[in-house]
Amino acid sequence: MGSLGAEEDLWEIWWCYDGWHAPGDKLERMLPPWAKLHRMDPTRPLAEQVANAKVLVPTTGLVDAAAIVAAHDLRLIAQPAAGYANIDLEAAKQRGIPVTIAPGYNDNATAEVALMMMLMLLRRADEALVAFQQRIIGDPVGHELAGKTLGIIGMGRVGKCLAAAAQGLGMKLLSTDSGSSRQQLEQLLQQSDVVSLHCPLNQQSTGMIGQAELAMMKQGAVLINTARGPVIDKAALLQALQQGRLGGVGLDVHWVEPADPQEELYRHPRVLALPHMGSATDEVYERFAHILCENITRVREGRELLHRLC
Repeated sequence: MGSLGAEEDLWEIWWCYDGWHAPGDKLERMLPPWAKLHRMDPTRPLAEQVANAKVLVPTTGLVDAAAIVAAHDLRLIAQPAAGYANIDLEAAKQRGIPVTIAPGYNDNATAEVALMMMLMLLRRADEALVAFQQRIIGDPVGHELAGKTLGIIGMGRVGKCLAAAAQGLGMKLLSTDSGSSRQQLEQLLQQSDVVSLHCPLNQQSTGMIGQAELAMMKQGAVLINTARGPVIDKAALLQALQQGRLGGVGLDVHWVEPADPQEELYRHPRVLALPHMGSATDEVYERFAHILCENITRVREGRELLHRLC
């Protein structure tokens, strides 16, 4: 792609999801003067809105082939995250549209949320807040993380950050990765007091934690998911909770987002559900906006892109 002249019209940058406004606000303030941020209307198909888009920023919205084709002057799809399952890469390749990601920018923040949910569940934080309001001292009685076994499924950047923090608290570690065997996964599930999911969502990982896997977990074990909702079989998870097998479930990612808090799963007393806030720190948004602005400028000037997928 050749360099672009300064005489070109204002570049339209499309934020392709109605939620997750804070990083979009940060990006809008940091964009160069020749770029303008637009936010999609969630009541209309994205393909109907992006005819003049130069850059699509997917976030967690679906950027499908129809949207990629409809954006006839598209120059870049810039994902402000490491995950890209919601982007039709084949359609982008067919049009010669580069796709970039932002790996490593939310590793610590996501690991911190996983650790926070472990602490809240083991120390029974929801009950403690009620006890305080009732002026009860010394209740509820919870459990320490120290000495417990943490099983991490997915030892990428976030998994490694969590492992370091957990070791600092005195936890024992088990882990599996994409190259691990079924036997290793089963051993992790059987031996862990806490299981934390940090694997990417793909054909192999979809439904990876199902009825059989939940049945392998220790009685009263805690399950944490900051990866993607469909890694867990939702119906099997509800059944395991209803059978009293799990001591707690922490979910920062969901099968449909935003999730419906009135669903039976989310109303279960042992479920701690958060609004996909693993990346929700000012520091992460600053890093996201910086890499997005850098790549938007680079593609306009015809320079090599950072973290390019295709």
